[in-house]
Amino acid sequence: MKSHLLILIASLLILSGCSALGYNPDRKNSTSSSLVDFLYPEGRTRVSHEHDIPVIKLPVNVGIAFVPSNDWRTVLDETTQMKLLMEVKTRFSEHKYVNRIELIPSTYLKHGQGFATLNQVARMHDVEVMALVSYDQFVRNYEKEASLLYWTIVGMYFVQGNENTTQTFIDTAVFDVQSQKLLFRAPGASNSRDRTTAVELREVSDAHSFAGFENAFASMTNNLETELDKFTDRVKEEKIIRVERKQGYSGGSIHWLLLCALFLLCISKRYSSRSNKPTSRFCAYNDGKSHYRSYPHDLANQQRST
Repeated sequence: MKSHLLILIASLLILSGCSALGYNPDRKNSTSSSLVDFLYPEGRTRVSHEHDIPVIKLPVNVGIAFVPSNDWRTVLDETTQMKLLMEVKTRFSEHKYVNRIELIPSTYLKHGQGFATLNQVARMHDVEVMALVSYDQFVRNYEKEASLLYWTIVGMYFVQGNENTTQTFIDTAVFDVQSQKLLFRAPGASNSRDRTTAVELREVSDAHSFAGFENAFASMTNNLETELDKFTDRVKEEKIIRVERKQGYSGGSIHWLLLCALFLLCISKRYSSRSNKPTSRFCAYNDGKSHYRSYPHDLANQQRST
């Protein structure tokens, strides 16, 4: 009987020892995509374009894509990225100066770096402006002092003691492809904190990571609307870009054919008002008598009648 008890205790110690070896009270994980590393690889410096004024032809074709990441352990897969980008497309497609918004998978940007790759992708999708979305997420899971540890035959359990902290930052930078100039940018951020058990750690951590991207992206989209309005005001006041119109685009202004039609309508009304004036009138002269005065076209009418 004692031998069986000793075997059971030894087995529990082995199981608990294996669990302890695999247990890390403070787990950290981060995933990111760097806009700077993509546009300026291998330590390349930024080329100055201070004297180049971008030329934007309206309505503009816009491409939007996530900057590719080398991290493979992330919930932000290609499907999730396209879902988030669709929210931006739906919101900004109604702007009168936007012709179309092209959702570009980050796969097209993975095969190269720098503005040369950006130019190739822009030509491939026929866009003049590119919006590049980069991100940085930091996830930390660690045990709090209030955790209660339970050992069982299948491992260890914690009762709502592990603290999960997820910090997410998203930044969208909008570039004119031809001049390689940054037009404007918009950030978005999200913070979340929760407690969970050790067994649910991976599941809850992934859920928090996905929610962090969704919330930060929603924040960025709101800020993008604000920054776009500011950029439009700067274009009007500071002339930071030159705006041209593509053939057939009126840009919301009155078309020249409509102006011609209004001009002809005014002339027609003026002629009509003249023709409706009385053709004769009585005039008073100095002698105090009223005389009947005829106009030239009245004389012509009188001659026809006689």
